[in-house]
Amino acid sequence: MTAARSRRPGLGMRLLAAQAIVVLTGALTTMLVAAVAGPPLFREHLHRAGVPANSMEEVHAEEAYGYATGISIGVAVAVSALVALAASLYVSRRLQRSVTEVASAASAVADGDYDIRVMPPRLGDDFDALAIAFNQMASRLQTVDSTRQRLFRDLAHEIRTPVSVLEAYIEAIEDGVRTLTPETAAMLRDQTRRLVRFSADVAALAHAEESRFSLSCNMVDVDAVVRRGVAAVRERYAAKGVAIRLHPHRALPKVWADEQRLAQVIGNLLDNALRHTPPGGSVELTCAHEGAAVIVTVADDGAGIAAEHLPRIFERLYRADTARDREHGGAGLGLAIARALVEAQGGTISVASAGPGRGATFAFGLPVARPGAHIEAAPDDAGEP
Repeated sequence: MTAARSRRPGLGMRLLAAQAIVVLTGALTTMLVAAVAGPPLFREHLHRAGVPANSMEEVHAEEAYGYATGISIGVAVAVSALVALAASLYVSRRLQRSVTEVASAASAVADGDYDIRVMPPRLGDDFDALAIAFNQMASRLQTVDSTRQRLFRDLAHEIRTPVSVLEAYIEAIEDGVRTLTPETAAMLRDQTRRLVRFSADVAALAHAEESRFSLSCNMVDVDAVVRRGVAAVRERYAAKGVAIRLHPHRALPKVWADEQRLAQVIGNLLDNALRHTPPGGSVELTCAHEGAAVIVTVADDGAGIAAEHLPRIFERLYRADTARDREHGGAGLGLAIARALVEAQGGTISVASAGPGRGATFAFGLPVARPGAHIEAAPDDAGEP
């Protein structure tokens, strides 16, 4: 079976064969038409010119016409065949080389080499589009693979630290080195809660990235959701000594969104601001109607973010600096969840910061619902994260 496949002609040979068939068909058709239709027409014109029928002049003229026609058709067919075959050979070789390059690159990608790229063959928009699409696919696969590797490393690190602490303390208790004092129990409980919180965050992120299939959208009053979010965190803000101020916009239009998911986004941004704002600092919330969107802004005067970290701040498990690390709580998933939820509802989210120590501003916008608009949304059958 393999040997039979290897003997099949390639693309170049098939193009040459097709061109040869076209040239041969054209030559045979020309000769047939010349042989059938040519002599009667030539004879009729001889008679009109005064040449007697069945005379020696008519016979010699028809013989000369036959020789000239045959030589002309033969030379034309030969030249056409040579030119056509040369052009076909040139194009087929370029096509063959391009197809072979793409096939080789695809095999390399299948083997895990995502760095490979192919050059556009410049044989037309279709082939160039194929090369561009392949390069885009390889680039995205490279990004996905890099993200996957980094995600696995971060997940392993996140899980390893509390598990190692739990294991060390449990072994110490079993060996009698430590006793189960209230302080030890509290420490074990904290590490367990850290694992539970991390597990919940991972589940929430996975659910958020699939939320376009599980949103339960309605006409939502953003101002009311923001006020409830502020009320829910006010006690924790007061306990840390961080002021929280709300600057609502009057007569905000409603948006078409999932109210619970919207509250989750606001809660994540408020938690993030509290985590990175020191005692004595403040967090400002602003709601505004800008164009065709309602914009919610959460601004803090805390740790801030360096410019080089801003493009990646919404990535899973990404931490910009030591001010946004594991010691300050969280697993680096809250902002990724917020972005996934906002984008799933047709909105956008962004971040700005003047630099370390100068605070950060997170803003997200949701499109204003059009009057009378109704959007079908699937029921939320996946459960809460």
